[in-house]
Amino acid sequence: MPPLRPAAAPSPLLALALALALALQGAAAAGPGGLLPQAARAALHFLNFRAGSPSALRALAAVQEGRARINAEKECTVDLVFTTERHNPEEGEERLGKCSARVLFRNQKPRPVINITCTRVTEKNKRQQEDYLLYKQMEQLRNPLDVVNIPDNHGHIDPSLRPIWELAFLGSSYVMWEKTTQFLHYYMAQLSSVKQWKTNDGAIDFDYTVLLHEFSTQEIIPCRIHLVWSPGKPLKVKYHCQELQAPEEASGTEGGSAVAPTELSNF
Repeated sequence: MPPLRPAAAPSPLLALALALALALQGAAAAGPGGLLPQAARAALHFLNFRAGSPSALRALAAVQEGRARINAEKECTVDLVFTTERHNPEEGEERLGKCSARVLFRNQKPRPVINITCTRVTEKNKRQQEDYLLYKQMEQLRNPLDVVNIPDNHGHIDPSLRPIWELAFLGSSYVMWEKTTQFLHYYMAQLSSVKQWKTNDGAIDFDYTVLLHEFSTQEIIPCRIHLVWSPGKPLKVKYHCQELQAPEEASGTEGGSAVAPTELSNF
């Protein structure tokens, strides 16, 4: 019998395909880990930022279906369908609806390219009314806001501070989308400081520090964020995070102009 030859090592592309298949198996049940939920969360970060409305914030409810493929450049494209709910749903409130998204992870680089379309969104008039009430509440503060630790060390958010949290989450959505990769996922854990500044143009002007939780590494990353918001106008965000990063991702600025063409049919 001729001697057995050792099996040839798989090509890098084949190895990546096998790893992707394993990731898809873990994501099939739409659990907290896996490629499909990762892509859905990235799409929602982008959607929340582009909506520019604290009243329209969405969270992931469940991934219903999805598939992924890779190309010769090792870019991973994920097509998926998932349901969402309000970021702060009231008791008994039904889910907002369904989203279809295509997410392109560019060879483990941050800031995935997003195309997303959603149904059953919050009515535009209702969203505008809720945003305007929040805007007037913030505008009429006699003194500039100066708050720390939302939620507190027991995980509690005072109802009066909930709008501040949601406005900060809105700006942080841009940061989290920019920093997301195929394997890194971020969530806003806590506001450690918030300052509001009076402006002459009527906009809400915030400086705040947020603690982002990165799930795969379990790191807590402080980011300083400057946010300017007015109802019905594009959100303006600048930030700097305290970590070792590549030069192109050390800081960010509002705009999303570097993104491939993006479909947002519901806004």
